[in-house]
Amino acid sequence: MSSLPIRCLRQAVLVLAFPCAGVRAQTRIAYDTATLSLKRDFAERQLAALAQPYTGVQLPSGRVPGLFPIRATGVSTKPIVDAATRFLSSLTLTQVLRTQFAVDDPEWRRWSNVDNGLYVRQGVSLREMTPAQHRAAMGIMQASLSARGLATSAAIMKTDQTLREINRDSLSYGEDLYFFTIMGTPSTTQPWGWQIDGHHLIINFFVLGDQVVMTPVFMGGEPAITTTGKYAGNRILQEEQDRALAFYRALSPAQRDRATLSREKRSNDIQLQADKDNAVLPYAGVAAAALSTAQQAALLDLVGLFVGNLRDDQARVKMADVRAHLAETHFAWVGGTSDTSVFYYRIHSPVVLIEFDHQRPVGTRPLHDPSKPTRAHIHTMVRTPNGNDYGKDLLAQHLQRHKH
Repeated sequence: MSSLPIRCLRQAVLVLAFPCAGVRAQTRIAYDTATLSLKRDFAERQLAALAQPYTGVQLPSGRVPGLFPIRATGVSTKPIVDAATRFLSSLTLTQVLRTQFAVDDPEWRRWSNVDNGLYVRQGVSLREMTPAQHRAAMGIMQASLSARGLATSAAIMKTDQTLREINRDSLSYGEDLYFFTIMGTPSTTQPWGWQIDGHHLIINFFVLGDQVVMTPVFMGGEPAITTTGKYAGNRILQEEQDRALAFYRALSPAQRDRATLSREKRSNDIQLQADKDNAVLPYAGVAAAALSTAQQAALLDLVGLFVGNLRDDQARVKMADVRAHLAETHFAWVGGTSDTSVFYYRIHSPVVLIEFDHQRPVGTRPLHDPSKPTRAHIHTMVRTPNGNDYGKDLLAQHLQRHKH
């Protein structure tokens, strides 16, 4: 689901924003009829998606079975368990009621990158946490993500603060409007997980023993490079952008022809955002089997930029799976090849599916042509196709073995 496809919510919602100096003022909010209709439409779209039983992203021929066995990885998840336990212990009873759900609850699938104010999130936000709770929440991320993943997450949150400044809108945007939920009870033996949900940053993190699944993951932001305000100089997803362009340029003309779905990019092309858990998507583009050894290594390095947001030891486990299915991996491209071109690319394998998309402006519409995609607005998705987003395949196998 793309961000709000009209001029930013600020124009539909009357907001007396918090002053940039950090002193809170009274905030008065009134929705108009059109914005309330949009809020309803987003809710109805998600309810329709949730009404469909989860199958996972798959090929037109269906799911490939047997890809995700329960197995030992030798990588302890106890630090993540301990961090989540500390977080839950820090919450009030009222906050726990909003934050903790069953491990198989549909809450896993209730996430969206839609602006706050149009999408109502569960859990407790960083904005409403005490300092101790805030530290505990961030402790979950520190135990689960790599240094790269933490830095990218922090940079994305900062872009939302920039949108707050650009649009003078503290209802829709802010670096602290990110909500944490826990599914199940943190355990080193039983299945559980955690989720952070907010504008341009959603991480679903499932744990079973020493196995983890960190998908779906949505990361994006606008502006991709901040030039004004509190976080001037902040940058997001530039390596994922530039390395992909270099990879595509390094393909032979024949390989580029096979990889290219379109040489022109006129709109948003991302396929697998919110409410697309059951999408059917064929392989497209050039197969890694048709690449040279050096090109295959470069493709794996590109995948590693996304998988590498996961803590290093678990990322190595995931990358081993990716390498095992390298021959079946496909790379597809939409757009141009110049230093300023906008583009979309997709890396699709049996065990990982990655999308990168330059989007039309939403929060930066005052600064960019709203009819064209811009490098200032980036969306990315990482999924585990063939039924294991949210660790669903692992959970089903566990429940089959251990009747509850």
